[in-house]
Amino acid sequence: MSNPEQTEVQSPLSLTTANYITDFWNDSCSLDELKYAMAHGGVGATTNPSIVLNVLKKELPAWRGLLNQLIEDNPTWGEEDVAWRLIEEMGLRGAELLMPVFEREGGVKGRLSMQTNPCYFRNPEALVKQSCHFHSLAPNIQVKIPVTAAGVAAIEEVTYQGVTINATVCFTVPQAVAVAEAVERGLKRRAAEGKDCEIFPACTIMVGRLDDWMKAVAARDGIALTPGYADWAGVAAMKKALAIYKERGYRTRLLAAAYRSHLHWSEFIGGDVILTIPHEWQVLFNNSKVEVKERINDPVDPKIIDELYRLIPDFRRAYDVDGMTEQEFTQYGATARTLRGFCDHYHELLSIVRDAMIPNPDKKK
Repeated sequence: MSNPEQTEVQSPLSLTTANYITDFWNDSCSLDELKYAMAHGGVGATTNPSIVLNVLKKELPAWRGLLNQLIEDNPTWGEEDVAWRLIEEMGLRGAELLMPVFEREGGVKGRLSMQTNPCYFRNPEALVKQSCHFHSLAPNIQVKIPVTAAGVAAIEEVTYQGVTINATVCFTVPQAVAVAEAVERGLKRRAAEGKDCEIFPACTIMVGRLDDWMKAVAARDGIALTPGYADWAGVAAMKKALAIYKERGYRTRLLAAAYRSHLHWSEFIGGDVILTIPHEWQVLFNNSKVEVKERINDPVDPKIIDELYRLIPDFRRAYDVDGMTEQEFTQYGATARTLRGFCDHYHELLSIVRDAMIPNPDKKK
């Protein structure tokens, strides 16, 4: 559980990883932020279109040289070609930083998650092709695939092909179960052919975004929730999914993402789970007085679950194992919101590349 890259300072996050099986990752591909995370016990990192865009905006001077070099060296490339090579380079630098962890842990830890094009959420063939490409870039790349119907199909296929996946755009128990079942089908196909099944897949539950959606539904539909109850929706879904994973013996590991409060760290301490935490939340937690103790087996107050379940149909869809079919995943509110946001941020990222390729002549240099 301990990590040689850690600082000797016993921060709350370093105690979490030193004393429990719980791991945490840096929810960013920023190298400085990843170094901070690793100093406090972090053993992985992740990206998505929003993260890449934010890092590029914050650190544009550091990446401008590479961006201009890619444009100059590849005169026939369009903005998408340049953008994806830039995304890959940003990810690979993080993967290189994590390689000592990957080698020490035998591939179980030390991975960087690289996300497929969010616009491919309906196209399993495109998701498979890009996933296999990312997998080829470095041994410690983990590939993020959205949990839509097309994404579930792609997850099975790329698992069969030996790709380590991290399912994303996932908020609910039925989505998490669909991912685990797809991974099991892929691994079963590999085993039938005598192929290595030592793959370490993960399934993200974006707990904070489920909380956000409960609040949005309550505001939209005029539902008077008890203050604070919606902040437990993601925790409830994560804990229920984890119990199902244990009961069924799934080989996928759950991961909590999209932080909104310390509950998304403190309530999962002690679980065999991954916590992917943004830098600002890491700093907040490390400066907090929250006691680092096991809470993963503490049930969410039944009164909270009962109220959410009675008043919000979309909580029932999120909490029940059979709450949704795979075909319904894309139109679930939290999924639709996130896909729209990821696609928007992807196109904003393209606009930054476009500005570098074709500078605006109306702006003074």
